[in-house]
Amino acid sequence: MFARVATVFTFLFLILPVLAAASAVPRNDAPPASQCNTGDLQCCNSVQSASDPVVGVLAGLLGAVLGPLDALVGLTCSPLSVIGVGGNSCSAQPVCCTGNNFSGLLVLGCTPVNINL
Repeated sequence: MFARVATVFTFLFLILPVLAAASAVPRNDAPPASQCNTGDLQCCNSVQSASDPVVGVLAGLLGAVLGPLDALVGLTCSPLSVIGVGGNSCSAQPVCCTGNNFSGLLVLGCTPVNINL
C-alpha cells in the first residue's frame, strides 16, 4: 500500500513540473501602430528605387552612398509619430525607414507600410 502511494506521489512530483513548463504563455510583442519593426515611421511625398537617376543625383548632392542594392528611398519625408492624433496623418506614402535621414530630403532603407487599419 505504501509503495503505491509513494509511486503516485513520485509520478506527480516528476510530471507536474514538466506539464507546468510546457504551458504556453501568450505574449504581446507587436509594436504599437505608431512604431515600426524595422525603423522609424516616416511620411514621404515619394518613394523611389535607389537606382532611379533622380535619386542618384540627389544622393550625390547630399553625399549619401546608396550602394549596389536596389532598395527603396523616401523623398521629402517627415516623421510620423502617432497616427491620426492632432492632424499628424499621412496623405502621401507612409514608410518605415532604417537608413540615414538627410534632413528629410532623402531617407534610405524604406519599406512601405499600410496604416489604413
